[in-house]
Amino acid sequence: MDSRVSDFLDQLLAISHPLEPFDMPLLDAHGASLAQDIFAGERLVLRAGSRIRSTQIGLAASIGLDRLPTRPHPRVVVISAGDDLVEPGQPLGDEEDEYETNSWMLTTAVREAGATGYRVHTIPENHAQLRQIVEDQLVRADLIVISGESQDESFALITGVLAEMGDITTVTPNLAESGQHNFGLIGPDKTPVVTLPGDPIGAFLSMEIFIRPMIRTMLGASNVFRNVLSLPLAESVTSPIGKTSYIRAAIESNGTAIALPDQSDLISLSDAAGLIAVPEKSQGFKAGEMVNVIILERSNN
Repeated sequence: MDSRVSDFLDQLLAISHPLEPFDMPLLDAHGASLAQDIFAGERLVLRAGSRIRSTQIGLAASIGLDRLPTRPHPRVVVISAGDDLVEPGQPLGDEEDEYETNSWMLTTAVREAGATGYRVHTIPENHAQLRQIVEDQLVRADLIVISGESQDESFALITGVLAEMGDITTVTPNLAESGQHNFGLIGPDKTPVVTLPGDPIGAFLSMEIFIRPMIRTMLGASNVFRNVLSLPLAESVTSPIGKTSYIRAAIESNGTAIALPDQSDLISLSDAAGLIAVPEKSQGFKAGEMVNVIILERSNN
């Protein structure tokens, strides 16, 4: 089933719910989201939904609090499946093998979003083995993210396993450089699960556009989405009509956005300071036009 990017995101957010709050010791609460307003007398000093940083910890301590009501960090299990994937540090077997990238990238990305990430790289030989792996992870997961190639049997294997475990829908969002996704609820606790394309570029874009907002919603964060700036474009960019594109970009010292070269290369992900958003009805933008740039909050310092 084809789906607009915005519609698919709405469906994912509909199965993402803020986790139940509880009081956490100050040091443990660091980095989590505040679950309710905090007052010193009648004065509001900490606002619900804000991220608890060092300054908020200090403020809480200064008014005599040793605990804060927080939303816990969502526990996100990342599974990468494929029989041609080789762990970094090990030799490649043949020319069809490639180093396993997604589980490393996605696990650290979910941590950057505020979740506790667990990495599980597996090479399932059959349906039963993969189902056992997924079932074993349910006990520690608030969200399961699985990446698998759609060009081989991995995606079909993953889809078949998940369909046995819950209510699963397969969609193809109109996202350039992407592919098929699954989403739904599985297991006795109706745990959300999303499957992403196996290509690292597609997996990264899906993480940013779909998974990160899910995590931020589970955190009860006030800022579910990244900051977006309207910036002039240094050079023209093109995009396939009917597809929503997110072009990896640098932000130059004069405040213009410029598309990075070699968009199909992982270096463009590593170097990107932002993503130029090109709507599905647009074929691109000309130099000098104002464009929306999703800021990735990266620095070389």
